[in-house]
Amino acid sequence: MNIQLSRKHNDIAPSVTLFVDAKAKEMQAKGINVIGFGVGEPDFRTPENIRKRAIYSIENENLGYTPASGLQKLKEAICDKLKLDNGLEYKMEHIIVSNGAKHSLYNAFQAICNPGDEVIIPSPYWVSYPEMVKMADAIPVFIDCPEEKEFKLDIKDLKNAITSKTKAMILNSPSNPTGSVYTKEELEEIAKVAVEKNIIVISDEIYEKLIYDDATHVSIASLNDRIKDLTIVVNGMAKAYAMTGWRIGYTASNAQIAKIMGNIQSHATSNPNTIAQYASIEALSGDQTAIENMRLAFDERRKYMVDRINKIPGLSCIVPKGAFYIMMNISQYIGKEFNGNKIKGSLDFADLLLEHAHVAIVPGAAFGVDQLMRISYANSMDNIKEGLTRLENFLPQLK
Repeated sequence: MNIQLSRKHNDIAPSVTLFVDAKAKEMQAKGINVIGFGVGEPDFRTPENIRKRAIYSIENENLGYTPASGLQKLKEAICDKLKLDNGLEYKMEHIIVSNGAKHSLYNAFQAICNPGDEVIIPSPYWVSYPEMVKMADAIPVFIDCPEEKEFKLDIKDLKNAITSKTKAMILNSPSNPTGSVYTKEELEEIAKVAVEKNIIVISDEIYEKLIYDDATHVSIASLNDRIKDLTIVVNGMAKAYAMTGWRIGYTASNAQIAKIMGNIQSHATSNPNTIAQYASIEALSGDQTAIENMRLAFDERRKYMVDRINKIPGLSCIVPKGAFYIMMNISQYIGKEFNGNKIKGSLDFADLLLEHAHVAIVPGAAFGVDQLMRISYANSMDNIKEGLTRLENFLPQLK
């Protein structure tokens, strides 16, 4: 076809996390026993009360179109949740329900960005942030957040990155891929700068229920009215409620931004899945016991994996305080070879590990850090033990 297609979208990179998962599943389809530590997806079933509410809605509810921005009852449940969990007061006109938190983020960037605007992204970052910024005709600006600082943003680096073109910054706590959780004091420093410079904060809080040790989740929007007005809170059902495939996310923001996001969505997708919306009302309002049970299981796996990785020669990691990921440092293996294949970075390491040890993990290059690998503990303990054993047995073959 001799037609020039979209230059902007032709440059969008595919999701490396989904690519790794697809390759692992392709190998599994061929009968190869692959241990997958790639995609960030709880390995638990959606809790029974949520599944039953979905079935009830199929049999008894009107399953036609809902308002494009979501069911009124779901918005009410979200407002109640934000007040109870986060100390945030929102009305229904501030809430937009979308097709997953990823869709919510896309709407947010489309609503606030103009060509040439800059969006600050702390690195390591979730793989889709830079691409979404570029899709909104804006420019991603990265700030390195090193391992020795727990992968968290230094306030001096934030101030130095701000220019006259800075429109927004991304805050992801608990973090994918690092598991880092910002303290209230750290958030207060960030909020002060954002208010002084009039910068929008996109606060991705999808992992807020998955918190460990002495950490607590604080939404930056809850600190004061000024930062609340500048914040777009992003959350959803996928991670805490094991509802990845149900595709329900939501935002809470000031009414002006919410109206633009709602208008965008009304033309792009219309309403999110109606059945999933009814199920999400139950998820937010119903029994939360299963959620705590999942968190405790993740915590047990987290502790085991951190201890095991730090005992493997040449590997190390810091202790994550949230989500279900560990950033594993492989810098001592960069430059080594396997059967004549030199490991130049995390992509090479991931390819060799998948091909020869049948273990799938995501290269850190996808998150802006080539000396690290993201390894998920959203997997059974048996798989975690077997996968780490395969990893440990493979490493001595690297010379």
